[in-house]
Amino acid sequence: MSLLPESCRRIDEIAARAQATGRVPSLALAIVRDRAVLHFTGAGEQPRPDPKTQYRLGSITKTITATLVMQLRDEGFFALDDLLYRHLPGTPIGGVTLRQLLGHVSGLQREPDGPWWERHPGGDVEKLLAELTYEKLAGAPYRRYRYSNLAYGLLGAVLERVTGMGWTELVGKRVLDPLGMKRTTGSPVEPYARGYVVHALGGALHEEPRPDTGAMAPAGQLWSTVTDMAKWAGFLADPAPAVLARETVDEMCAPVVISDLESWTAGHGLGPQLFRVGERVYVGHGGSMPGYVAHLAVHRRSRMGVVAFANAYGLDGTTIQQVSLDALTAALDSEPEPVAAWRPPAAPRGEAAEICGRWWWMGREYSIVGDGDALLMDGPVHETRFAREAPDRWRGLSGPNEGEILRILRTPEGTVDRLDIATFIFSRDPGHLA
Repeated sequence: MSLLPESCRRIDEIAARAQATGRVPSLALAIVRDRAVLHFTGAGEQPRPDPKTQYRLGSITKTITATLVMQLRDEGFFALDDLLYRHLPGTPIGGVTLRQLLGHVSGLQREPDGPWWERHPGGDVEKLLAELTYEKLAGAPYRRYRYSNLAYGLLGAVLERVTGMGWTELVGKRVLDPLGMKRTTGSPVEPYARGYVVHALGGALHEEPRPDTGAMAPAGQLWSTVTDMAKWAGFLADPAPAVLARETVDEMCAPVVISDLESWTAGHGLGPQLFRVGERVYVGHGGSMPGYVAHLAVHRRSRMGVVAFANAYGLDGTTIQQVSLDALTAALDSEPEPVAAWRPPAAPRGEAAEICGRWWWMGREYSIVGDGDALLMDGPVHETRFAREAPDRWRGLSGPNEGEILRILRTPEGTVDRLDIATFIFSRDPGHLA
């Protein structure tokens, strides 16, 4: 499957203009869907963009660290509302929770102590923890959004403490290997793009160092390719159960905080960033390290995403995020959304068959249809899917009644009389108002 010619032309133009006006040696851009690259484009010669060339991910790494945290939560290693000192005893900032660290609402400052960690070799976890002071708490938790690289260094320390394994080993074993992301690594592996600072006046290139950031690696160490990031975008849209359940990825992508309180165009979940463009919301993350900027975004409902890399520390006149979101929006605006084929429902069985048909609540009509052992309730505005939990008891799986209980109320003779959905009583009688 590929994009329409007009979509490709528009995305090629976005990439070419961004590289030229942004003054970056190399820019790679791809529209992806279902773990595959639909259209790859790029501009620049140093190096010539290729979907299998590594660039540095920067903070896109945080989404993979967050996935590790959620995996271990699901496996019972800890709870997200555990206080940090439970797993890192003695730390002076132990009163924040893992959930707050994931969502950047812990109140922690942005960076650890010492030299700028992105440009210097990092120390180990013990050194990171030893240098923490209470003053790193710049505000109360949940008072406001405060992006913190330090928070993800601490999450990596928790992962190491509870598993006894290093972060790099955990990433490979638990995320990269199951998803087949063989070109995503902790250190660069040829072919990879060298990263540069572009001199503001003459345009001369200064190559940046590529240090191992040590204990801060969970915040931004990884290198990857367009091909591998297509797989990661596919995972965020359509999770692989071997890595994380869909319900857990849904939880990660739900907003924890709105980071742009004026226009509500940006927020943060439990790891992923959220970007609102018009009537769409994308999930993903941006990233930067000295010599590199990167961005990944996914429209989960259509399963379409974008990957963008550049090997300079910023673009003149724009940002890699803006380039990425412009390209994804252009593709979604011009491409027809896939339409799922209709299939006849399976014949309802048991209790499902008993309650199919028309129901009324407060003068409004609702219909219930069966699909095997499941039920779909369609109303004036929304629909809810229910699954049976026990005799005469069903649980809402989606829609406005997600999580609510549907109880079948029967007559003394055992026939279905009414339905109780979260105390709202539905009747077969159109005149019923209770």
